[in-house]
Amino acid sequence: MQKNKTFIISLGGSLIVTNKGINCSYLKNFKKLILSQLKKGNKFFIIAGGGITARNYIVAADKITNVTDDDRDWLGIHSTRLNAHLIKMIFKKEAHREIIKNPTYQMSTNKKIIISGGWKPGWSTDYVATMIAQEYEIPTIINLSNIDYAYDKDPNKFKDAKKITDTTWKDFRKIVGNKWVPGLNAPFDPIASRKGSQLKLKVIITNGKKLKNLEKIFNNEKYSGTTIK
Repeated sequence: MQKNKTFIISLGGSLIVTNKGINCSYLKNFKKLILSQLKKGNKFFIIAGGGITARNYIVAADKITNVTDDDRDWLGIHSTRLNAHLIKMIFKKEAHREIIKNPTYQMSTNKKIIISGGWKPGWSTDYVATMIAQEYEIPTIINLSNIDYAYDKDPNKFKDAKKITDTTWKDFRKIVGNKWVPGLNAPFDPIASRKGSQLKLKVIITNGKKLKNLEKIFNNEKYSGTTIK
């Protein structure tokens, strides 16, 4: 990646909000890094995830009443949009005044940052990222979460789980499967993976907490993380 590039960042909800609340210190440092990249001429699409906010609402709804998958998805979507509005406010004048609600509609703006949240039931913010990649013809998505790498199976359940550094869409899709479930916690969700494969996108999965590593990705330097293409 070179200067004067447009980056799509799928910003995991776990980075925005933790069990202790909104992660203000991280967001301050994230903002500082992005602003430094704007000075180099780079532009950004930032898609906010729902994270623990979405899961808390979904769990609460399930405890109180009977909810459908659509209901759960809408709780997740609105959680992502709340986080997206927070990110938009953080960047103020550098960001477009509206967040993307429909990624199939191309916004016309001279702003260097465009923010998005979720779209509609059945699609995660990972899928929104792939749709934005298609609409604006951007070949790479940087997926930021709280993991260093994707694994061949859940490392929290299996001690022999192996980290993945480079893989193909065919092999990665064997790991994540083909079904989307509201609140699913996957390194890159199944529906988005199918779309990413169709578009022949490059997706980098890495730990968003490690901002020095993220800077290396922006600067086309050697980085740690999982690359799918």
